[in-house]
Amino acid sequence: MPRDTTNANIPERTPTGESRLALVRRARRTYRELTELYPDAHCELNFTTPLELLVATILSAQCTDKRVNQVTPTLFAHYPDAEAYASADRDELEGIIRPLGFFRAKANSLMGLGSALCEQHGGEVPGNLADLVKLPGVGRKTANVLLGNAFDVPGITVDTHFGRLVRRFGWTDEEDPVKVEHAIGGLFPPKDWTMLSHRVVWHGRRVCHARRPACGACGLARWCPSFGEGPTDPETAAKLLRMRSFA
Repeated sequence: MPRDTTNANIPERTPTGESRLALVRRARRTYRELTELYPDAHCELNFTTPLELLVATILSAQCTDKRVNQVTPTLFAHYPDAEAYASADRDELEGIIRPLGFFRAKANSLMGLGSALCEQHGGEVPGNLADLVKLPGVGRKTANVLLGNAFDVPGITVDTHFGRLVRRFGWTDEEDPVKVEHAIGGLFPPKDWTMLSHRVVWHGRRVCHARRPACGACGLARWCPSFGEGPTDPETAAKLLRMRSFA
C-alpha cells in the first residue's frame, strides 16, 4: 500500500514564519549571547538545603525574591526541618511570613508540605517531578526550580518573565506554561535548560521589562523580532535598565 505523503513536505509552523532549523539556530545564538551577558546568573533565592529552596520558592509566589530573602533567615532558624513545619504554631508561622503577602495560604502550604514530607517521604524532599508536584503548594514551576537548583536535574522554569520573553523572542507563541516548557525544551539540549531559565529571567528583570523594554540598550536586539516594543534610542533605553541584584 503506498505511503500517504500529503503532508510530508509541509514545514512545521513557527511563530515568526521562519523554518524550524532557522528558529533553533536563532534561539541558540540568542542563548549564547545571554550567556555572555549573564555569566554569573543563578537562582536569586537564598538557600542551603532542598527544603529551604522549596519553602523559599513557595513563598516567592506574588512576591519578590529580595523580600523573601529578608524573611527566610528567621524562618529557617525557627523551622529547620519538615517536622518543624508540620508541627508549627500557626500564629507564629503566619507572623514570620506576613510581610510576604497571602500569608495564610502560604502558611497552609508550608504546614501541609511538612506533614506530607514526614508522612510520605521520611521528612526528605523527593528529587523527582512526579512526587514533587503532589506536595501541597508545589506546582510544576516550583518543582522545576527545585530540581534544577538543588538536585542538578535539568528543568525549564516558566514564570511570568520567562513566558513573556520567549514569546517576544518568537521562540513560541504558546501561553500555557506547560506548553511553553515543552516548546522551549525542544529548542535546546537538556543540559542548557536550568541556566537558560535563569538567564532569560535575569534579562527580563533587568532589561526586557513588561511595559517598557529597554530595546535600545539590549544586547539581544539583533536576534529579537520584537525589537521596537520599547524605546530604541540608546540613551532613553539606558535609563530603563535595572542592572542590580534582585537577591
